[in-house]
Amino acid sequence: MPVRLGIIGGGVMGEALLSRLLAQGLYAPEEILLSDPTPERQQVLSEQYSVQITGNNLEVIEGSQIILLAIKPQIFELVAKDFQGVHCETPPLILSILAGLPLAKLEAAVPGWPVVRAMPNTPSTVGAGMTAIALGSRALPEHSELAHEIFSAVGQVVQVPESMMDAVTGLSGSGPGYVSIVIEALADGGVAAGLPRAIANQLAVQTVLGTAELLRTTGIHPAELKDRVSSPGGTTIAGIACLEELGLRSALIEAVRTASSRSRELGKATQ
Repeated sequence: MPVRLGIIGGGVMGEALLSRLLAQGLYAPEEILLSDPTPERQQVLSEQYSVQITGNNLEVIEGSQIILLAIKPQIFELVAKDFQGVHCETPPLILSILAGLPLAKLEAAVPGWPVVRAMPNTPSTVGAGMTAIALGSRALPEHSELAHEIFSAVGQVVQVPESMMDAVTGLSGSGPGYVSIVIEALADGGVAAGLPRAIANQLAVQTVLGTAELLRTTGIHPAELKDRVSSPGGTTIAGIACLEELGLRSALIEAVRTASSRSRELGKATQ
């Protein structure tokens, strides 16, 4: 059976996509070829997923219909050398999840090949991720559909122009870090109010998870939900007034803006 999907890099995100694609039946193990430079990692992935494994990136490049680049941005220059001199009658689609690496640099490494840049976030490892994709100059509608299909395996997908990718990084890419702090602070508040730590953690995690699911399922605006649960003179509006006084809303807005700005800086450094 021909290789439909080649994966270069068997790290956390590469494995997350691999496991979800197999679990959902989008690819059979024999249709996937994965390259990783570490023999120990090769053995683990081979035993766990029964996919084809190699330590040679060129095998993946020459034999795959779609290539997922799931390496660290710092080693892109090294891996890009493996693409030099490779000529394909029908160039494979390149999907890159390398943070901060612009389409221009990716396309320069594979002249004439279709490229899609993607920014998944860490909840992708449990199938609850958010991925933004940006199409390169050679990417066609069918390439967009393929990218949507693959990244939908680990969560939701939205397509944006590349100019928005830094904002995406600042919001959904870095967002799990902000939400983790919010959950930790909620739990700390519960402990301060007299709850045991384990119960406070459970209440905080499930409250954030349940609220997010309620908003996602109903499609209502967060402000509407806030108004629904804020009774006149009640506990919720008292807590919200405290949050407004201490600047939680402004702090989160500035966190997204600051992270987006940092993403732009890092992107310029890789050009």
